[in-house]
Amino acid sequence: MVPDSGAWEEDYTRRGMLWGGVTPDLPDLPSRSRVLEIGSGNGKTLRAMIQRGWDVTAIDFSPRAVTLSREIIRRASHGHIMVADARFPPFLNDSFDAVFAWHIIGHMYEPDREQITCTLPSILKPGGILIFSDFSTNDFRFGKGDETETATFRRGPGIITHYFNRDEVIDLFSKLAPVSISIHEWPMQVLGSILVRSEIHAIFTR
Repeated sequence: MVPDSGAWEEDYTRRGMLWGGVTPDLPDLPSRSRVLEIGSGNGKTLRAMIQRGWDVTAIDFSPRAVTLSREIIRRASHGHIMVADARFPPFLNDSFDAVFAWHIIGHMYEPDREQITCTLPSILKPGGILIFSDFSTNDFRFGKGDETETATFRRGPGIITHYFNRDEVIDLFSKLAPVSISIHEWPMQVLGSILVRSEIHAIFTR
């Protein structure tokens, strides 16, 4: 099933910078490491990545998202962004020292999740790392909206979100070796109530 790029395009066009807040913690990688971010959105993490001195490539299937983040890349001497489908990344094998998959795979249906996790390992260099983050089934939004497949719900303008558990993430990246996997939770206030956000963070190596 093809991801609904139209829903994302509409959301970026209507709302602009969808993602703000604090940039997630970045791993320690040597300067000039070749790094790929898939589903880069409006470029929330691109600036922080570039400031590390990495050679950054970013892709997103939303032309509007790429337009929003292109200015960040334009000011850098080492990096570029393009419109591309992360399920079929247009890169040679053994291209990257690290691939970041933050809150992108969870917006895909199961066949697409399986496709992307078959494809990504090959573009990592031997010894390269994949950094994954997505919402867990402990998140307060789990179960909200229309369930379109197991643990996957459609909310808002048609964008889907899949919620993961620990074993599922390990199985999904069975072609890679797990380095670490953890659940990060924090409270947030919504309409006067304190609710819990919950993410699974994982690092795998080839």
